[in-house]
Amino acid sequence: MRIFRYTLLISIYFLVGCKTEFESIRTSNNPERILKAGNRFYLSKDYDKAITLYDLVIQHYRGRTEAEDLFFKYAYAHYYLNDFILASTYFKNYGTTFSTSPNKQEADYMAAYSNFRLSPNSKLDQTNTEKAIEGFEAFINSYPQTERATEANKLIDQMRVKQEQKAYDQGLLYYKISQFQSAVTSFKIFLKDFPDSKRVEEVRFLILKSSFTLASHSVHEKKKERFNETLAHYETFIKRHPKSKSLKDAKSIQKSAQQELKKLNS
Repeated sequence: MRIFRYTLLISIYFLVGCKTEFESIRTSNNPERILKAGNRFYLSKDYDKAITLYDLVIQHYRGRTEAEDLFFKYAYAHYYLNDFILASTYFKNYGTTFSTSPNKQEADYMAAYSNFRLSPNSKLDQTNTEKAIEGFEAFINSYPQTERATEANKLIDQMRVKQEQKAYDQGLLYYKISQFQSAVTSFKIFLKDFPDSKRVEEVRFLILKSSFTLASHSVHEKKKERFNETLAHYETFIKRHPKSKSLKDAKSIQKSAQQELKKLNS
């Protein structure tokens, strides 16, 4: 029991001592001492304390020799704390401010990679995914021969898959809730953005079905125009996918659309 109490007292004394030392440094108003301690905390991976101290002196060192290393560590400290929004901003600012630094390439990559870390699953908003792709594309254009350019291309491919899934799910949702005009528009955007997708045939068929159903439920004044649009979608479908497994259903839609047009023209 005595040993336990002794150990506890030593631990408390140690923790209080550390806190007192940190507070002493933080309130010292001595930029050199604060920066030195900040770097020590950074190297020991105590990034919260490092950032606290860096915040106190970062303006003091702006434009000075120490600034390049300070700003780089500052960005990484935020990254290591999973604050990817600020990390991306600080890495981007670093690359702009220190354009001749040997760390610029890494900073440019990490600015995009931080947004990649923010990229959510396909069901959520893909704004950060788009930012990451734009950042990686800019990186590849600047450093096309680097290993990181190869890695950036792989990460772009991963994010394209999520974007594709998001776009497909959006169109399919419109289709399932009977918003057929929105479904046609959404699926057309899908084809424009992902022309090499494995879902192209399926999406064109869904456009055809959506178009026909939209025409069938339209007011009389719009039926003729919309059934003609259905026939145009059919022609595109059979031209692009003459051996489609949905060809029979597509022809059935074509026949029904032609019959509806005959009624309208009679």
